[in-house]
Amino acid sequence: MAPLSKAGAALAALREDLAGDVFAPGDPGYDAARAVFNGMIDKRPAVIAQCADASDVVRAVRFGRELDLHIAVRGGGHGVAGTALGDGALVVDLRRMHRVTVDPAAEAVRVEGGATMSRLDRATQPYGLATTGGRASTTGVGGFVLGGGTGWLDRAFGLAVDNLIGVELVTADAGRVHANADENPELFWALHGGGGNFGVATALTLELHELPEFSAAFLLYRPQRGPDAVRAFREVITGGPDEVGGAVLYLTGPPLEFVPGHLVGTLLCAALVTYTGGEEDLRKLARPLLALPHEAELVGALPYVDLQRMLDQPPGLRNHSSAEYLGALPDELVDVFCARAADMPVPTSTQHLLLPQGGAVAAGPHAYPVPYRDAAWAVHPFAAWEDPADDERAVAWVRDVRADVRPWSTGDVYLNFIGEEGAERVRAGLGAGNLLRLEKVKRAHDPDNVFRFNHNIRPV
Repeated sequence: MAPLSKAGAALAALREDLAGDVFAPGDPGYDAARAVFNGMIDKRPAVIAQCADASDVVRAVRFGRELDLHIAVRGGGHGVAGTALGDGALVVDLRRMHRVTVDPAAEAVRVEGGATMSRLDRATQPYGLATTGGRASTTGVGGFVLGGGTGWLDRAFGLAVDNLIGVELVTADAGRVHANADENPELFWALHGGGGNFGVATALTLELHELPEFSAAFLLYRPQRGPDAVRAFREVITGGPDEVGGAVLYLTGPPLEFVPGHLVGTLLCAALVTYTGGEEDLRKLARPLLALPHEAELVGALPYVDLQRMLDQPPGLRNHSSAEYLGALPDELVDVFCARAADMPVPTSTQHLLLPQGGAVAAGPHAYPVPYRDAAWAVHPFAAWEDPADDERAVAWVRDVRADVRPWSTGDVYLNFIGEEGAERVRAGLGAGNLLRLEKVKRAHDPDNVFRFNHNIRPV
């Protein structure tokens, strides 16, 4: 860290030069600026630079390097470990950079680094176009895509990273580079799963797909019906086309109009079937689930952007999550998954999810550092709660879910689903065979490991 006099002068210059706002400890607005999605995170950066454009990002990175600060990058701020912040670090906050520009003729979209999923989906919907997004509308597009990107449309359109056309990046030396298949191709490869290790993504260009129709079925079952619902959902996925996706999940009954009042606040099993087509065909595909006795249903055509908001959670809840990727879903594993729901913290916003893969995920390019591509299913325990007194049991529940399903795990993992779980899990999320190549790209673009608040790849 630079001497105080130098730091003070540099901070004053940054405040003057930046088109956006700058916050330091003690400034009005500092605490609001450092709040992230996970209410358990309480980190105190040295400086938060809320950048208005890519030139601001260059100025901020140059400031950080001048003062020898490590640099965290904030897009959506959804990372469960709070890696959008760093104690004593510079935070390059991209939230003001949220413009989304659709090129319908090219079926492509340019998304600035601070845009959320809702901005992306609202921009593409009027054109009947979409790309794979996350499962919450408030997720940041940049971190989601660069980490791999699995969502409701991935069986139809591939992982988000499979739709990546180009990235505009500010690197650790405050240089601006473009990466695509022809320009900086090795960096472009690394950005397909390597996350924020290589710089600040100020904009991404993504391929779009035609989505003239979209429909979904959301059914609620008593928890004792869970094993039957999971097996029926498995039948829907394995017997259906790639255009079918969704999840089976346990959750606390939500206070929604279609949910009977006596079930609100109780443990329920839910099946969500998504389909890139119309309601009539969806009902045929979802017949095994509709035939089971259920407590409530919501079935029909709806805009994809509305589905993206269906399972949103408010910011500020305490949360902890992880995942295991599975080679198959035998009946024994179905029973193990369902049994663990009995220990969920209820009533809370916790979700115990079983997600299908296959389709375009499995058929996508295997050269990228996304080793979980060939897994058939994923278990994703996502604990979210309000009371700090529930911390221990919520974290223990996530750990126990992982332990129970590990005998069926492929060992691979999607890093956006997990927090800080050690170097071996990072290796599992990138692929051991990819790691040396990634480390060389890291050395070329960030030899001092300035961007270390992430699932870190060390320069070699």
